[in-house]
Amino acid sequence: MYEVEVKVRADHDDVRARLAGIDAERRHRVEQVDTYYDAPHRDFADTDEALRIRRETVHRGDDEAAEPGDGDSTTTKVTYKGPLVEAESKTREEFETAVADADAAEGILAGLGFDPAATVEKERTFYATDGYTVTLDRVAGLGEFVEVEREAAEADIERVREGAYEVLEALGLDPAEQIRTSYLGLLLDGQ
Repeated sequence: MYEVEVKVRADHDDVRARLAGIDAERRHRVEQVDTYYDAPHRDFADTDEALRIRRETVHRGDDEAAEPGDGDSTTTKVTYKGPLVEAESKTREEFETAVADADAAEGILAGLGFDPAATVEKERTFYATDGYTVTLDRVAGLGEFVEVEREAAEADIERVREGAYEVLEALGLDPAEQIRTSYLGLLLDGQ
């Protein structure tokens, strides 16, 4: 399965108003701390791959500014992202699974020679519309972004990408302004 994603910089206040206008359904808000790893056997920057451990806290309250509290839950996942597969979007093969013990997962990676390279911290609010997930991201050190994404089989990548462009346009955003660089890459590049 492939993750088809289109990401742009955008002011969240403007986008929230447009999300309401297209009847997008607000899902939930999360905080994510992603630790990315360097491999001992190849340079992920050269191969355009990524390996990360994500600690995610889901906030169940409806208020985006709500403090963590009852009903919140934290999970940990390990994710491998393959190289980008097309020039028109940030589409890549992705494999992800939950991890029962974050410290053990970190220990396994360290034991195999994988070293922590960088950490990315995000606050994200998820919406759903027309089969797509729209995410309002606030990334520490980078600012505000909007991502539109959906999973697709290889044969459907182009159709799904065009649909993501349509969602961006409905939100008053220009797909031509998309950023194909990951948040990790943007942070490392000082953008």
